[in-house]
Amino acid sequence: MKRFATLTLTLALLATGSVQAAEVLEEAKDQTAGKSVGGMSGMMIGAIGGPIGALVGAGIGALFGGEAQDTAGLSERAYKVRTAGGKEKVLRSPDNELAIGEKVETRGNRAYPENTTLADARETLRTVH
Repeated sequence: MKRFATLTLTLALLATGSVQAAEVLEEAKDQTAGKSVGGMSGMMIGAIGGPIGALVGAGIGALFGGEAQDTAGLSERAYKVRTAGGKEKVLRSPDNELAIGEKVETRGNRAYPENTTLADARETLRTVH
């Protein structure tokens, strides 16, 4: 019985903290894909110099990968939002175009329009891909 109560409390706490309200402040650029590709490439090239070279190469590759993505005009959409607690965060939203001042829900590191349910978000992702 005690384990069931602990499990119920844990699930309830996890469910309540997953979705939060926020307001869009401004649009930002997201170069996550370029940084990861550049970091991996730099790590492989830097591995010639051993473990330290791999770490240095990964760092330099991540810097140049993000800049290369931005220069090529392939940056994805991200938004700077203010959460209900007053914190400002940059959240990705490559599939949704949001307006400044719009109320959004944050789920993980993504921003969704406030009236979108999880089922709608999944359906949008299916139709886009």
